[in-house]
Amino acid sequence: MALNVIKISRIRPATDSSRDSVESLVIPLTFFDLRWVRSHPTQKVIFYKLSGPESSRECFHAVILPKLQLSLSLVLRHYIPLAGRLTWWAPEDPKPRIVVSDESTVSLVVAETDADFSGVSGKGLRHQSELRVLVPELSISRDSATLISLQITLFPTKGFSIGTSEHHVVQDATGSSMFIKSWAHICKSQEIGTMTLPEELSPVIDRTIVEVPANLESKILESQSYFSDEINGKRTLNMPPIGKIGSDFVRFTLQLTQEHIVKLKERVNSESTRRDLHLSTFVVANAYMWSCMVKARGGDAERPVVFMYAADFRNRLNRSVPENYFGNCVFPIGCFGYEAKTFLGEDGFVNAVEILSGSVKSLGSRGIESLCDMYIDGMESMKIGTQVESVSGSNWIGIYESDFGWGRPVNNEMVSIDRYTAFTMSKRRDETGGVEIGLCLTKTEMDIFISLFKNDF
Repeated sequence: MALNVIKISRIRPATDSSRDSVESLVIPLTFFDLRWVRSHPTQKVIFYKLSGPESSRECFHAVILPKLQLSLSLVLRHYIPLAGRLTWWAPEDPKPRIVVSDESTVSLVVAETDADFSGVSGKGLRHQSELRVLVPELSISRDSATLISLQITLFPTKGFSIGTSEHHVVQDATGSSMFIKSWAHICKSQEIGTMTLPEELSPVIDRTIVEVPANLESKILESQSYFSDEINGKRTLNMPPIGKIGSDFVRFTLQLTQEHIVKLKERVNSESTRRDLHLSTFVVANAYMWSCMVKARGGDAERPVVFMYAADFRNRLNRSVPENYFGNCVFPIGCFGYEAKTFLGEDGFVNAVEILSGSVKSLGSRGIESLCDMYIDGMESMKIGTQVESVSGSNWIGIYESDFGWGRPVNNEMVSIDRYTAFTMSKRRDETGGVEIGLCLTKTEMDIFISLFKNDF
């Protein structure tokens, strides 16, 4: 598919009537932010279908694009950290900070493609390379990193996509979803002159409301050596190297309906001897994916396997953090110490449910300090050759409500799962309950996995 970059703009956060420039701001990183300082960007693409006169190239450039640009400037006034950069405020700083100045801007790429919109934006089998060109890259160096960049791509007469690259250090999945919904809200509200945000979308950026034991920051920094370059050991914000992304990678979007979830829960109740299980949608859906991924890999039954997920701590700290807190309030949780044979038999799914149920239930009884120690110990003990599976997102997070004024998205994908072993999970578009799951594998691996996934349905 051909991609033609039309222009690259720098979007400034809008100012209010009392100021003519953005107020300088220095935002410290919390314990929850530090885990993600050198993680690779989270890259997403959202597809919007257009019809009638609105789908023309002329309407896009004369009407749609100007509205998207103006509303982006307006929403950045509320989400001001996104316009900043991650850098060291002073040479002696032990950790970087987010710095916003009156010159801060966000990069917006405007492009056009001749690709088939219905194919690329669909949920069936697609080449990963078709989606990767729809997301921009972040500017990252040893001493500085941008926090978000955006790309709007027109599919003439069909629709457009919004691609984002976001630095995880500035926000978690809840914050990312809030930003897109807020941008859409302001864009659609331009017609009636409303530029304010409802309370649930108004971000809280005060980092002092996040309270954890003081020693946790030094623990996570010491254990991960986040600011040391792998080659010369000098301080750096560059991302760790990754392997080459294969040209045979494909994507597929799986649907677990509410009916499927009920069937999985019934299966657990009939096959497990445990009656204290936490059978949430999150647990059974991830357990099913975990067991299918291990079976799809096949191979050595003695190999170690690990499952990772990010737990939200907004309501799990001694002092609760508001739901609309804009920053990171998640921490990775690992299910360590298992072998593939636990999941390869007919009881593999039920075994995975019992493990994940215990892990999720323990979040309510263990403090963040204990969970941090468990994570560090688990990562340090991980052996070479371990099969690591992880989920990005959750069944209670989604962006299908994000209507910019031309209808809800037809699809959204997390493109960056080709850079690490993960699948995505989010709310479904057209049904309450159930989950939508995004997967990126080689074509051979995908065929095997889909066959296993559909076996019980």
